[in-house]
Amino acid sequence: MTAETSQTLDRGLRVLKLLADTDHGLTVTELSNRLGVNRTVVYRLLATLEQHALIRRDLGGRARVGLGVLRLGRQVHPLVREAALPALRSLAEDIGATAHLTLVDGAEALAVAVVEPTWTDYHVAYRAGFRHPLDRGAAGKAILAARVRPLPEPGYTLTHGELEAGASGAAAPLLGVTGVEGSVGVVMLADAVPERVGQRVVDAAKEVAEALR
Repeated sequence: MTAETSQTLDRGLRVLKLLADTDHGLTVTELSNRLGVNRTVVYRLLATLEQHALIRRDLGGRARVGLGVLRLGRQVHPLVREAALPALRSLAEDIGATAHLTLVDGAEALAVAVVEPTWTDYHVAYRAGFRHPLDRGAAGKAILAARVRPLPEPGYTLTHGELEAGASGAAAPLLGVTGVEGSVGVVMLADAVPERVGQRVVDAAKEVAEALR
């Protein structure tokens, strides 16, 4: 800690991070041990966070992330979208296909930014706000692949006809961006994705990840 930082705020943020990393919540004692502070401090931190709906406590006393975090998270999407647009425009124009940034939203993949090429006669109509299961479509499958370590080769995912008949997709996960789980990809009307597209999508995902760091 430096003179310019708040120890209390730091501890509160650490509580949120610890709770975000567990599915079953944590007790006051568990948080106390992990933070290295006494239980009284943890009680005060939880009470403050609970007032702002950032945490909730179940009947057993275990603390979990609260719905207030979702309200904060919704404001992140416009920032992420703005940072990703230059790389998506370049990808769409280069490949001649609709490019998209997709983020995890619960058990679904949510397209938060979409860029269509300007020079093609036709392309897939893919809109921001489109949702689909994580285990269907290149965007979702690329995200799931990134949960495996090390990332399986070749580093991108190809699909055909899983979300729209006659459409093929390629996507690569965003890597190394704290708090953001997503992918960058393209969707095109084709029986198969051209060979060069896979690596181009990987490069675009790296560009977006760099812009978000």
